[in-house]
Parts: sequence; C-alpha cells; structure tokens
Amino acid sequence: MTRPEDIYSQQLLELAASMPRTRRLREPQATAKAHSKLCGSQVEIDLVMDGDMVADYGQTVRACLLGQTAASIMGREIVGSTTAELRTVGTAMRKMLKEDGPPPTGKWSDLALLEAVRDYRARQPSTLLVFDAVEDALRQIEAERDGVAADAAPSA
Repeated sequence: MTRPEDIYSQQLLELAASMPRTRRLREPQATAKAHSKLCGSQVEIDLVMDGDMVADYGQTVRACLLGQTAASIMGREIVGSTTAELRTVGTAMRKMLKEDGPPPTGKWSDLALLEAVRDYRARQPSTLLVFDAVEDALRQIEAERDGVAADAAPSA
C-alpha cells in the first residue's frame, strides 16, 4: 500500500504551483461548481465551446494539493479538447482511482501522478472535482443547444 507521503511528490507540488487558466471568463457558455463535503475543496469553472471543441476555459480552485494538481493538468490540456475526449479522461480517472484501472494516456498522462490516490478513498473526491465540474458544464452547454432547461439535465 502506498504511504501518504509517497503521494505528495515534487512533481505534484510543481504542477499545483503552476496552475494555468486561473482567470474567470467574462462570457462563459457555462459555469459549474463542484464541492467535496468531506474536505471542503471546491472548484468552479467557466467553459466556452466552439462546436464540439473547447475554445476557452477558466477556473477558480480552492482545493488540496491533489485537487490543485488535477485542475492544473486540466487547465493546461483542456483548450482544443473535444467533448468526447473530456468525458473519456473523466471516466479513465474514475476507473483509475476507484476500479484499479489504468491511468489516462497521451496528453493526459501526467494524471498518472495521481494514481496513488486510489489507496486513499477519502482523497478521491477532491481529486475528481475538476472532472465533475467540466462534465457538468458540458451537460449545460449541450442542454442549451438541445433546447432543454439546464436544471433538467442529469447531475453528477
């Protein structure tokens, strides 16, 4: 089993400290917030899509180092990503942490740094906050495009 101190590597510290896209957007198509009741971590994101591709993104992150690291990687990689890719990486993260699945690959491969969190169930919700918020924002935008009230869209 991974020791708690093994989770917090220098690379995680560096990623969290260099979080990109920390400004909020003036005119987002969707804004979503995710909150961990267990630790109080919170992520709020703004999203703008151009068709099926992310055109702009902003985030406010008040989270532990693990949540900050996930949000930092998201902020670095999200622009230019498609809806399908974002859902795939969110699913991969949940499987990696909760079902012993493999870590995401390609441009998302730095998320493998969070693999040790699978041994600490209490830390998983804060690690997944940014994925929950992004998927909520995607649902809002899709609901708007489909003419469905955003509050009628399924929740995470």
